[in-house]
Amino acid sequence: MARKIYVLEDDPDIRDILEMILIEENYEVLTFSSVSEFMERDKHELADLFLLDIMLPDGNGINVCELLKKNANTSKIPVLMMSAHSNQGEVESSCAAQGFIAKPFDIYNLIAQVDRNVEN
Repeated sequence: MARKIYVLEDDPDIRDILEMILIEENYEVLTFSSVSEFMERDKHELADLFLLDIMLPDGNGINVCELLKKNANTSKIPVLMMSAHSNQGEVESSCAAQGFIAKPFDIYNLIAQVDRNVEN
């Protein structure tokens, strides 16, 4: 059974690229374009990893990360944060994410971080 990754990214081009890359790596991918869409997801289905953009039109990924880490059902699921505007130190001090991916991202670094966190 394929590992499931939830991607929260508002830019449709980046979202499509991430989905294409991750599917090519044999992951099942569910994408969301806004915080509200993400929060309406089926809570009975659990991801193996969350990949969250920070700057979103209706909120931010750091707040989403904090909610995921406070929820008993999702607190142990790895979270990777992505941003073109934030730096790793800011993100690590504000939420308990397992990693940070700077945009524009290196595909091989992205895959390595996803693989490393999903396998744990």
